[in-house]
Amino acid sequence: MSEFGERLVGGGAEGPEEQVIEAALRPKRLDDFVGQERVREQLSLVLRSALRRGRTPDHVLLSGGPGLGKTTLAMIIAAELGQPLRITSGPAIERAGDLAAVLSTLAEGEVLFLDEIHRMARPAEEMLYMAMEDFRVDVVVGKGPGATAIPLDIAPFTLVGATTRAGMLPGPLRDRFGFTGHMDFYVPAELEVIVQRSARLLEVEITDEGAAEVASRSRGTPRIANRLLRRVRDYAEVRGDGTVTLETARAALALYEVDERGLDRLDRAVLGSLLRKFGGGPVGLSTLAVSVGEEPETVEVVAEPFLVRQGFLARTPRGRIATPAAWAHLGLTPPPTAPLAGVALFDLDETADEPG
Repeated sequence: MSEFGERLVGGGAEGPEEQVIEAALRPKRLDDFVGQERVREQLSLVLRSALRRGRTPDHVLLSGGPGLGKTTLAMIIAAELGQPLRITSGPAIERAGDLAAVLSTLAEGEVLFLDEIHRMARPAEEMLYMAMEDFRVDVVVGKGPGATAIPLDIAPFTLVGATTRAGMLPGPLRDRFGFTGHMDFYVPAELEVIVQRSARLLEVEITDEGAAEVASRSRGTPRIANRLLRRVRDYAEVRGDGTVTLETARAALALYEVDERGLDRLDRAVLGSLLRKFGGGPVGLSTLAVSVGEEPETVEVVAEPFLVRQGFLARTPRGRIATPAAWAHLGLTPPPTAPLAGVALFDLDETADEPG
């Protein structure tokens, strides 16, 4: 574990206890799902049309960052169809035989949720093409010249695939999904509704101001909002009267080092190093990671996406560059030679390779 420990504002689910709590807080029907209005409306049409025709709905692909509700929507799809939900993940499908074993046991109309579908093994991926299109798989028996492919019919099913890296999915797999929905980050007003709902389920007394404060620091992610709510609840119960007010929420989140923009210690360490040690950049990813004692992948995948979305950091062909907003957020005065002032918009290429 890094010196920054487990991140309270990390988008991924943590231990089994948190997963149990998350399951209890998930909405069970599409009408109760907050946010993602366009995806929700489109998905509602797909499901209702299939129910009226008495047919299995098209396969569904959900993309977006962790914690935005992809798993919840998969559970809702099964509930709306009145069908069981089978859950597995891409990393768990290591061989084509693993996928064949799952598919062959599906009942007609059942919903299969395949999380992190982009991480599925290539042989299994190729088998999935035929299963999605023709509801059939070829099981290979034997090895070498004597191997025989035995066709196996499977019951019509609906696949719900979820991915945080839609660009890593091969075209033939993407084309087999009849509906694709991209999950956007939530606005504070939507997160405030989610916090209020979760507070009722957790039997937490919370004021409107307290809910708004938690929502504003949740990085546009419901999972983080629910996690912050539980930590603020703990603070209110131990150091307050049990009610989450604006003052209680601010004090609790200050204790957990989540600032008013949702940045935590790692985020501020990356920005602070970029500003104080490198004058705002440009600096390569590897150098920046070493300066904060982290792996380059951690900085690139965990910290940078949110910093870029908040307008604090820009990726350029020459390296990472801090924006004027980053200097202002940390209360620092940029030197006259600070970068970005003369950088044209077309130079801010987020996909460019930076020097190490």
